[in-house]
Amino acid sequence: MFEKSFNFLIQLKKNNNREWYHKHKDLYEDAREEFEHVSELLIHEVSAFDNAIAGLRPKDCIFRIFRDIRFSSDKSPYKTNFGAYFAPGGKKSLHAGYYFHIEPGESMIAAGIYMPPSNILAAIRQEIYSNAEEFKEILNEKKLKKVFGELSGEKLKTGPKGFPKDFPDIELLKFKNYGLIASKSDSEIKKPDIIRVIVDFFRISYPFVQFLNEAIKNSEA
Repeated sequence: MFEKSFNFLIQLKKNNNREWYHKHKDLYEDAREEFEHVSELLIHEVSAFDNAIAGLRPKDCIFRIFRDIRFSSDKSPYKTNFGAYFAPGGKKSLHAGYYFHIEPGESMIAAGIYMPPSNILAAIRQEIYSNAEEFKEILNEKKLKKVFGELSGEKLKTGPKGFPKDFPDIELLKFKNYGLIASKSDSEIKKPDIIRVIVDFFRISYPFVQFLNEAIKNSEA
C-alpha cells in the first residue's frame, strides 16, 4: 500500500525544487490519486460511525502540497508529506476530527484538534473543567490508551487564566492542542491492511472527538 506515494515523497525530499517537480509531475499525480483513493475509502468507513463526516469529498480533506514560504527561512516550495483531515467542513474546519499523515519515517494517525483559536480552546477547557471525570474516563479507556497513549502537545507552564489553580486535574487544562497521536513506521503504513487499521484507530478515538466537538458546539450556542 502507498508505494506510489512513498516513491514520490522520497524523491521529492531529495529534489525539493520547482524544476524537478514540474519534470516529474506525473509521479505527483499518480501519488495524489493513490492518496485520494484511500481518503475516499476512509470518508466512507468513518461516516458509518461518525455521520458528521458524511458527504465530505477527498478534495475537502487533503492538504495542498505547496508550502507557504512567505514567513519561513526554509524556502523549499513543497511539503514532503500527504495529509488529510476528516472533520465537519473538511481541512479548514474549526472542529475536532481525524487526521492521517504519510511521510517517510514520520507517518502518523491522529485525532483531536490542533491550534484552535482562543475562544474554542477556552470552550474545550471549560468542558473539561465541568466534566473532568467523563473526560478522564474517555482518555483512560483501555483500547485508546493502548493505541494512542497519553494526550500529546505543547502545554502552558501554569494553569490557564479563569480556572482555580487548585483544580485537581489542572494538567488537563494546560494543553494548547488536544490531540491523540499514533506514530506509524513505513513498514506498517505499507501493509495491505492499513486502511482497516486507520479506521479502527479513528473509531477508538470517536468518543474523544465527540467530547471536544460537544464543547465547541456549546460555545457556538
